[in-house]
Amino acid sequence: MSTFPPFSRYETSAASARVRDQLTRLRHRMRTEAILDEATARLATEMNIRPAEAAEQLARMAQHSGLELIEIARGIERPPEQERPSLDVPDWVQGMLEAVHASALYLTPVKDSMGRVVDFLILAANEHARTVSGRTASELRGRRLMAASPGVASSGLLDDYITVYETGEAVHREPLEFVEVMDYLLWPATLSVRAARVNDGLLVSWRTLDDEELLVSGWDRAQRLAELGWGEWNLATGRTLWTPQMYEMFGRDRAEGPMSLEELPCVVMPEDLPVVEEQMRSLLEYKEAVETEFRIQHRHGVRHLSVFSEPILDADGLPVKVRCLAQDVTKNRRRERALAVAHEQAHRQRKRAEEEHRVTVQLQNTIMPIRRGLIQLPGLTVGVRYLPGEELTRLGGDWFKARLIPDGRVLLAIGDAMGHGLTAASIMLQMRSGLAGLAYTCAPAGQLTTWLNDLIVHSNEGITVTGTAIVGHFDPEERTFAWTNAGHPAPVLVRKGQAELLESTPGMMLGAFDATEYGMDTTRLEPGDSLVLYTDGIVDRRGQDLGVGMEALVQAARHCVDDDPEELIDCLLKRLSGHKAEDDVCLLAVRVL
Repeated sequence: MSTFPPFSRYETSAASARVRDQLTRLRHRMRTEAILDEATARLATEMNIRPAEAAEQLARMAQHSGLELIEIARGIERPPEQERPSLDVPDWVQGMLEAVHASALYLTPVKDSMGRVVDFLILAANEHARTVSGRTASELRGRRLMAASPGVASSGLLDDYITVYETGEAVHREPLEFVEVMDYLLWPATLSVRAARVNDGLLVSWRTLDDEELLVSGWDRAQRLAELGWGEWNLATGRTLWTPQMYEMFGRDRAEGPMSLEELPCVVMPEDLPVVEEQMRSLLEYKEAVETEFRIQHRHGVRHLSVFSEPILDADGLPVKVRCLAQDVTKNRRRERALAVAHEQAHRQRKRAEEEHRVTVQLQNTIMPIRRGLIQLPGLTVGVRYLPGEELTRLGGDWFKARLIPDGRVLLAIGDAMGHGLTAASIMLQMRSGLAGLAYTCAPAGQLTTWLNDLIVHSNEGITVTGTAIVGHFDPEERTFAWTNAGHPAPVLVRKGQAELLESTPGMMLGAFDATEYGMDTTRLEPGDSLVLYTDGIVDRRGQDLGVGMEALVQAARHCVDDDPEELIDCLLKRLSGHKAEDDVCLLAVRVL
């Protein structure tokens, strides 16, 4: 019983309709090709030029007229049927043709004004002669070849015939997928075609391959495509039969003949000899078919062969023949090895990433033990939230700082070290710790940022390390926030139900250039104001402009007016889906008391 659910009538009907649609489009293209091919042959005959030149002429006509090429082709009419001249055919020509047991013609060259062969005249045809489209000997004699069989142009046969006439070297094409074009219809057939120069003309013969020959031809092609070979060893007479692919598979010259069973171990890799010995034991002693795989030393390197072999027994049950079907699976084994190596590398990289993630998390926990909650500072209540990104590999370098410094001001800072993983966490540590030490100088925020930039540049010589930050001081007595922006998204000020981005003096990101000076801005705050500082993880979305995300944050802040900084953060994250951010998210919600 099948484990697959049955197809519904709708599914089968839809599939059939799609197949019919594809076939319809294909047949339309075939008809278009037939029109173009026959028009090319007609024009070449009319102008006494070669088919390639006729095709170029068609293209020029379409270009100059502004019409589609197919419309020009439809307008090329068949040359008027001229009365065929009475031809003087030598007796030896007719006798030669009648000796051929296939369709045969004797052709004489038709030349242009420069003496080039552009077509052939059918001087004589034997009684067997019949074209793919059904024209008989009486309809062929005395006509030009392209007029009688336009398909010789598009199939390349005419070029072959010209080459045979000019060089004297015979040609044999089998199997030839020939397509005749007649009255804008296609007549496909698989032919065996021969051509040879005889005196000042060509003897051409052809026949349609029968079903058995088509099957043999198809099997030969299948062997080449699938790299299959077949062999038979007669154990009584020692006679061996091999298909051509077997010679290629074993790297053996055909002049040497097939390899005997006794010679087989000589080309097998030593490590695989036990496999071949067991194969022979199964065939000759146990009289069983066996499927094996072993490696051989080929002239182009080691090959992997998959071999299915069976014994042929006589009436007494004795093996008299051994037959095998072999396939070269070297490419498959190479792909498998490459895939195994890739899997191993991916496994090592995953383990390394997991270890790096563990170390990064430990480092972040050490540097920023507070991930959420409230911090009470002079004149302020600060809500803090840090959320790592959903993807472990994208754990970033977001950081914040909120603390009282000796001169009574409150240091407020937020930043983002570029990159992800352990590298970003290390840069984050450098920025946050460096700022913490520099802050005790009580220098203005612009000077602190300049020093922090110098620290990053000179501590990482040889590599480019960058980051963004907002660094500022809140004065609880004046209720002012004096701050510097080093390439970071601007803070959002929420006041009396309204929200807006604070304008600032633009500054270069940290670590980008040496000796960078940073300007400052001062924002006067009022009791009840909220100031939102954030990293770009909350506003940056894949495929979306950063400005769109920042505008969404401003709109969310207008709907998230709350006295509690933590509830303000919860509201912002809910509206912006910050809990599902691809990157890290760090937020400070500062409430002025």
